[in-house]
Amino acid sequence: MSHYIVQPVQGAAGAVRVPGDKSISHRTLMLGGIAEGTTEVRGFLESEDCLATMKAMHALGVTIERPGPYEVRVHGVGLHGLKAAAHPLDMGNSGTAMRLMTGLLSGQNFDSELIGDSSLMQRPMERAAAPLRLMGARIATLNGKPPVKIGGGAPLSGIHYDLPVASAQVKSAILLAGLYAKGPTTVVEPAVTRDHTERMLIAFGCSVDAQEGRVRLEPPQRLKACSLEVPGDFSSSAFFLVAGSIGKGPGLTIKGVGINPTRTGLLDILALMGADLRLVNHRSAGAEPVADIEIRPATLKGIHVPEHLVPLAIDEFPALFVAAACAEGETLVTGAEELRVKESDRIAVMAEGLRALGVQCEVLPDGMRIHGRPTGHAFSGGRIESHGDHRIAMSFSVASLRAAGSIEIGDVANVATSFPGFLQTARSVGLDLVQHS
Repeated sequence: MSHYIVQPVQGAAGAVRVPGDKSISHRTLMLGGIAEGTTEVRGFLESEDCLATMKAMHALGVTIERPGPYEVRVHGVGLHGLKAAAHPLDMGNSGTAMRLMTGLLSGQNFDSELIGDSSLMQRPMERAAAPLRLMGARIATLNGKPPVKIGGGAPLSGIHYDLPVASAQVKSAILLAGLYAKGPTTVVEPAVTRDHTERMLIAFGCSVDAQEGRVRLEPPQRLKACSLEVPGDFSSSAFFLVAGSIGKGPGLTIKGVGINPTRTGLLDILALMGADLRLVNHRSAGAEPVADIEIRPATLKGIHVPEHLVPLAIDEFPALFVAAACAEGETLVTGAEELRVKESDRIAVMAEGLRALGVQCEVLPDGMRIHGRPTGHAFSGGRIESHGDHRIAMSFSVASLRAAGSIEIGDVANVATSFPGFLQTARSVGLDLVQHS
């Protein structure tokens, strides 16, 4: 089984570019595939997750070209032009792809089945399936988990749906089904979540009224192809934001990062902890704001993370837990039960890894309490298991900046699902990281 060996280093320095945003890359393929005309995409994330979505759209009759590195050309078939796949659609490791495709396929006139790898086949799908059934979709799961079977030809009706838990994936699944519904669809969130779907629907010509915590979609007659630029993935930048904060030296610059305010809760949390960071060179990539982020070493302080920031940083908590272990005092995270249904139970798995490296922490039903060690080595050396979770593996890699000995990280093959080239990027700023089969 593939694993990392990470040796202790003093600091990270330099400038990096992270791969294109995974959430946006998935959506360019789905919406481009049902648009009329050819959608040109630059900065596409060529990761295993996004390539699984590409294969699925191809199986549904969409022609997709790759004219150059990080470039994709999607020849849309129109809102009602998808065709039945000859086999179950394998979404790999991507919960985002499976939940969004469930919404998209609910409005088709043919049957579909969605499957995934061993990790994805254990993840809950009913939170997306339940509201789609309220719209009229015919969806079957196996004890709430994949395979997801979707019956074709079901007439859909728009609904007003109050999300019980803040989830951009569930919201997006409902909106994609709403493209095929009779009447408007409204989704109300208990807390603001990432809004890439809403922004992209508008870019494709849809009528979307998006206010804070509330989205209303009018079903369109058609989607119009457009040109899209995918910014650097903020979630992938999180590991280098933490590396720049906890190491020694001049710090890091992460270039061309998407700073959509529904994604950047980690910046607010790190600022509350006393991080030394600046956003410079602001610009726009299509519908998304972009900037370079400069981060320098600082003495971090433990905080009670405000719960309204939790949905805006949900994918970055593994990296944040590493930062918290290096902070002065106690860091308390609550309201983050969503972490238990990611690629792994990220609360349990991060706590297991932190304890293996000598960090005191307490697992809570919806979060964690971490006792930081702000001076000297925050981590011992040792072995941790990532349980096949890419964000766990990358987070413990940057812990080497404050480790007393080498860290071995097991089961790291899935890093490529979100961050192809992580090993080379990490080495380029000074991390001593080697992968063994």
